[in-house]
Amino acid sequence: MTDQPLLSVQNLSVHFERAPAPAVDGVSFDVRAGECLAIVGESGSGKSVTARTLLGLAPPNAHVSFDALTLLGEPLPSARSRRWRTIRGASIGLVLQDALVSLDPLRPVGREIDDVLRLHTTLTHAQRQQRVLELLDAVGVPNPALRARQRSGELSGGLRQRALIATALAAGPPLIIADEPTTALDVTVQATVLSLLRSLTDTGTAFILITHDLAVVSQVADRVAVMSQGRIVESGETATVLNAPVAFETQQLLASIPVDVPRGVPLRIHERGPTLTTRPQQPVGGSASASAVAAGAPALELTAVSRRYPTRTDEPIQALDRVSLTLDTGTTLGLVGQSGSGKTTIARIALGLETADSGGIRLNGEQWGSLSAHERRPLRHTLGAIYQDPLSSFDPRLTVERILFDALRANVSGETSQLSTVDELLDAVDLPRSLKNRRPLHLSGGQRQRVAIARALAPAPRTLLCDEPVSALDVSTQARVLDLMDDLQRHLGLSYLFISHDLGVIRHMSDTVAVINEGRIVETGLAEEIFTSPKDPYTRSLIAALPRVHGPARALSTPRE
Repeated sequence: MTDQPLLSVQNLSVHFERAPAPAVDGVSFDVRAGECLAIVGESGSGKSVTARTLLGLAPPNAHVSFDALTLLGEPLPSARSRRWRTIRGASIGLVLQDALVSLDPLRPVGREIDDVLRLHTTLTHAQRQQRVLELLDAVGVPNPALRARQRSGELSGGLRQRALIATALAAGPPLIIADEPTTALDVTVQATVLSLLRSLTDTGTAFILITHDLAVVSQVADRVAVMSQGRIVESGETATVLNAPVAFETQQLLASIPVDVPRGVPLRIHERGPTLTTRPQQPVGGSASASAVAAGAPALELTAVSRRYPTRTDEPIQALDRVSLTLDTGTTLGLVGQSGSGKTTIARIALGLETADSGGIRLNGEQWGSLSAHERRPLRHTLGAIYQDPLSSFDPRLTVERILFDALRANVSGETSQLSTVDELLDAVDLPRSLKNRRPLHLSGGQRQRVAIARALAPAPRTLLCDEPVSALDVSTQARVLDLMDDLQRHLGLSYLFISHDLGVIRHMSDTVAVINEGRIVETGLAEEIFTSPKDPYTRSLIAALPRVHGPARALSTPRE
């Protein structure tokens, strides 16, 4: 690395109109060629606002001020300058967290990457096509020729994210800003991508990595800056900050990491849980299957379920191959596997959103998979779902109160529930009742996910299918939500099918674990047995790739007043 910074930021502040305090308040840092600077902090700390401002993407209602803002020794232009068209992509690459929103749903992902090459390089058409395949292969996309022809909606979340990373790398920019680039990736693919990013720094590429995953930070970052309330509260060499944190905010982030924290031990030990005070003797809500539950029937059971998807040109994709799973009542079954392994397909079939080609599904001991939509209707309220991106699943025009009120009306069983009003739902997920009149866009990521959990609880379900419910959250907010879900399970007797690529989260939350690879269940068992004595080579490879922070113990110092 050279002494001259590639990017220099001095006293950067960003203030939004009518906001009581700056979103970014006097932030300064340098990034040198071949260096990775990680910016970490809770949601709302100012990380993403800082990154977008460096790309000239601050919102119109933002007032930006700074003493210096230079790239390669040259001042960066004002936000509305046409010069940004030649800078973005060529000089600064950007990887955003939500690939589904970032990629054009009407065009193949190969065309997305080709556009960057067409606009910023002199490669011929044939050379660009070859380079597209090389980039997709470099970021760990299997069968690049097939995936390049597919649109973003035909890819799993992890494959979409890898395609987005390939787009950012295409023109070889000297600086890449990566905002949660590995959030949607399983541990093995994450390891591949992190290795790629590290190798690029060897060639002189600089990175600003914005992430809530401190394990990722410990693997790839040379330096780390911790942000809180718009300010950098601690910065320094990565090993120093993670092993001897000074700021309470840094200690709190490290204490919130679920890796190696036993089942049932709270992650946020200084915060109260939900306000429910009673625990039903059996799951809330009622239906004709109550006797089956009382008799000890599993909450959800899949037997030899298979599903194939047709493709336009190639052989059909075998998404699931004779999958069998059992979720016992009142427990959590963790389902883990690579992106595209079939995890979400299992959830969609279990929810009745897709039909299996073969196999059986039973809910609370009764037939479910073979029922028609009309026959499922009286039982549907017993099965709920929590998704990865609640903002996309909410109607943006509705207030929180209307969202939850509409969900309460979905309880068609005619029986009372412990949570029967909007206020009770908000209390249960530890949200202030004052949020009732807000719309989803005006909530933080953690608040939106709590509203999503409240909505899922409203019809009085027995079982919740949780598809990456915390992967989009920073580590502190994730800890709060995981603790909340644990408390709700104890209070309401819920059963969780918990789908995640994050093995640390799976181990912390699960009683039993099922490992899926290329549509097949390769190993099942008690969580601790799976993680301490894995039998299948694929399971062993997943656990070996699990990143860990070599930081301090979980004990926190006393918070500052």
